[in-house]
Amino acid sequence: MIRKLCVAPMMGCTDRHCRVLFRLLSPNTMLYSEMITTGALIHGDYQKFLEHTKDGASAIQLGGSDPDQLAKASKLVEDAGYQEVNLNCGCPSDRVQQGGIGACLMAEPSRVAQCYEAMAEAVSIPVTIKTRIGIDDHDEYEYFRSFIKESYDAGCRNFQIHARKAILQGLSPKENREIPPLNYDFVREIQKDFPNAEFVINGGITTALQVQNLLMEFPGVMLGRAPYSNPYLLAELEHQVFGTTTITRKAVFHLYRAYMAEQMHGGVHIKHMAKHLLGLYTGLPGARAFRRHLSTHMHKDHADLSVVDDAVKFVTTETCPPRGLNND
Repeated sequence: MIRKLCVAPMMGCTDRHCRVLFRLLSPNTMLYSEMITTGALIHGDYQKFLEHTKDGASAIQLGGSDPDQLAKASKLVEDAGYQEVNLNCGCPSDRVQQGGIGACLMAEPSRVAQCYEAMAEAVSIPVTIKTRIGIDDHDEYEYFRSFIKESYDAGCRNFQIHARKAILQGLSPKENREIPPLNYDFVREIQKDFPNAEFVINGGITTALQVQNLLMEFPGVMLGRAPYSNPYLLAELEHQVFGTTTITRKAVFHLYRAYMAEQMHGGVHIKHMAKHLLGLYTGLPGARAFRRHLSTHMHKDHADLSVVDDAVKFVTTETCPPRGLNND
């Protein structure tokens, strides 16, 4: 399983349509879904939740704290053809806290270990854990190490580490991504203490140069908001990390347009797909007008493909080569 380059699970962002766009830009990036709770999966329309193109390495992130339910949900994920199932131990949102899941689980390392064991026994695909480096006042390295150790002793060997602590009271999810300071040193230390485990680093990674430097120290990096606001960064990173030929924005647009046409034929409103295109032309002349046109028209009841066709006329990509790989 290649996890050198990953896109983090992001609520409201990394749905199945977004992952189609990202896959066009980067054939080798590991893509993570937005979090799906075990209850929604087990008691809801799981086929709708798990629908995907089955193209390339992708994972479902689960939110839950009951080992049996997580095991059942993990089996559904495997049966749907995903390559990995991931347990959320890092999200600090109010909704997640009300369910006692996400970052709240950092206060219950034994329960996390039990959840991992149940999930791993239920499936043959890798089970991974995404977590923070601490929670509230529990922000010393030894606490983080003891949290990892319980899951490691239960058999987990693959972790994605958002290198900030989570503050459960007083900060919004956005503020929790920005205010608690980054501490990459905790991730450096944890991989020394557990050399047989894989630690993918996440948090504050926004440029290709950062990715290049971090891959000298860590087996993988996970990006979040940066590729969502500027999806073409993934094409640049695909070339940098894996050496593949960089696809043009124009080619991506036309391939994704064809996907949108197919989905609209099946009843999906264009707004659910076009919103992921908003950042595709970031850095090019006309990008702001492109975003403005999409934002203004894609939500209308009778919006169709003419919305994206008209929007792209504001951008001239042929005269504007892609930005350099090391641009900030």
